Amino acid sequence: MDPGGNAYEEAPDGQAADFINRSIQNGAEVQLHDFMGPQADYNEEEEERKYFRCKRFCVIRNLLAASVGVMLAYAVFLGLLQMQLILHYDETYREVKYSNLGLPVIDSRMLLGISLTPILAIVYTPILIRFFGTKWTLYLALGFYSLFVSANYWERYYTLVPMAGIAGAAVVPLWASLGNYITRMAQKYYEYVNHQEKHVQEQKRAPHGAYNSYIISFQAVFYGFFYLSFVGAQFPMFFFLKWYLYDLNHTLYEVQQCGSGSHGTLQGFNTTVLQKLPRSNELIKVESCLMATSFLSMLMVLSLCGSAYRPTEEIDLRSIGWGNIFQLPFKHLRDYRLHLLLLFFIYSGFEVFFIATEFTLNYGVCSIGLEHMAYILMAYGLSSAACSTLTLSMLCLPRHVPLFVGAAVHVILLIALFFWEPKARSLGEAPILYLVAGLWGLGSALINTGLSALLGMLYEDKQRQDFIFTIYHYFQALAICIAFQLAKTSMKVKLSILLVTLIAAVFSYVLMERKISQLIRHRLPKIPKPRYKMRGYRYMEDENSDESGSEREEEEEEEEEDHDLSEGEEDGEGPNDGDGRACRRNRHVYEQAVEGEGGGDNVG
Repeated sequence: MDPGGNAYEEAPDGQAADFINRSIQNGAEVQLHDFMGPQADYNEEEEERKYFRCKRFCVIRNLLAASVGVMLAYAVFLGLLQMQLILHYDETYREVKYSNLGLPVIDSRMLLGISLTPILAIVYTPILIRFFGTKWTLYLALGFYSLFVSANYWERYYTLVPMAGIAGAAVVPLWASLGNYITRMAQKYYEYVNHQEKHVQEQKRAPHGAYNSYIISFQAVFYGFFYLSFVGAQFPMFFFLKWYLYDLNHTLYEVQQCGSGSHGTLQGFNTTVLQKLPRSNELIKVESCLMATSFLSMLMVLSLCGSAYRPTEEIDLRSIGWGNIFQLPFKHLRDYRLHLLLLFFIYSGFEVFFIATEFTLNYGVCSIGLEHMAYILMAYGLSSAACSTLTLSMLCLPRHVPLFVGAAVHVILLIALFFWEPKARSLGEAPILYLVAGLWGLGSALINTGLSALLGMLYEDKQRQDFIFTIYHYFQALAICIAFQLAKTSMKVKLSILLVTLIAAVFSYVLMERKISQLIRHRLPKIPKPRYKMRGYRYMEDENSDESGSEREEEEEEEEEDHDLSEGEEDGEGPNDGDGRACRRNRHVYEQAVEGEGGGDNVG
């Protein structure tokens, strides 16, 4: 080759074309082999392990986002309500700021709206969850709480009272969707951990009790975060309101009786509790911080929480008919397990209202002053959050142990409170008050976390969970409404009602466990089959795949009948009714076959 010439010399005629064609063909074969052939560095098991590890991480993210989001929303709601009631109670604040607006009347109507509106929640809560989905119902309920926070920028009757009613109406949907969501995350986590199991790959029911350990753990984590909302609710008091409050010598000057000797709520409490009035711009700053926190909770649920069900499952859940969705919560109440747990549901509402209002005001504030109220609620919140982890004992102990321990703690405290009358204006009572609040938090955590975990274990079917948690939190809200109506009675009457309800709930629960151990069959309503319309991409896979006589549906019906007959009685049917259903199904298939033959002759 000439050093000064072209580096690429031309090949003889014809030889260059063949060389180029062979190079192109060889290059294409190599690329095709690299793309379609086996990869030397590809490990299918490792990739599958990475995929499901990512899925498990997403489930943990969903759990933490939902827990923290609800904790922030409730901290804002409780903190704002507490600050609002203290400011509106002060006579000077009402006269200077709002003159003849009638803030005490507005506050009483607002509290009445929050407690009364959940009465009809059992009717609309399942419809909301089935229509919007579990995640979106949770998000919308948090949005209603944000509306209540925004109403405090302009405190008028037509802003506060309607928004309080809306916030009260969102209580049961929020908690029902939340209980359903946490339980579904536990079940999903089980599926991703055991993804190689046959029943998981075929999307069939898991063995009975397979989800239990995950449900217990997830409920313990959620309640551990939620009870911190009682701590966060005291931030407006610590960083803003406490600088404006009088001490106990002024506010408790005319108070004579505290504790079990009191009647109503803080009789003789001074009508002026503020040394000086807060400026309007300071109030706006505090409310803006609370509003931003409320929006943050909504944003966390919206962006970080994934859906509880697959899209096709969401369609199936609402395709059973709105009339059936309306009726199923009432039909589930025929189950003796729910019958015997109703008293525990009611007591859980009583005890939350008691610690947040009756004990805090008539025992705590009445004795050590309004300026120390935040410390009492913080002791309760921190104790409850820490003791929620004790329900993990259900992993190695019988499931009734946390409930019985929590009930025993509350029985001892109720008997002690029945005879205890702390002295007014006595800071020496503070250690005992903090101790009682902490022990009450121990009992509350064990009872509420244990109940939620128990319902998740008893009702593993994902088609029933929204109805079950709706019933639970509906009766809890109903108990809070009853306790609010009894607020003006004497303290001994309230303590007696709590004690009798708790003892009856324990005996009722023992009877339920005895019936379960004796294998007494319970009544579960049959969930109707989804009723599809033959349109859309989902129903173009197999022709007539959704007709009632198809082989696929027959297999599903047989599986469901076997499961329901083994699990319990359905709508009062006896064990011999399965033969009648099989005969009716076979006759229906025979009629379809005859019609098909007739149709084929006509076509031919």
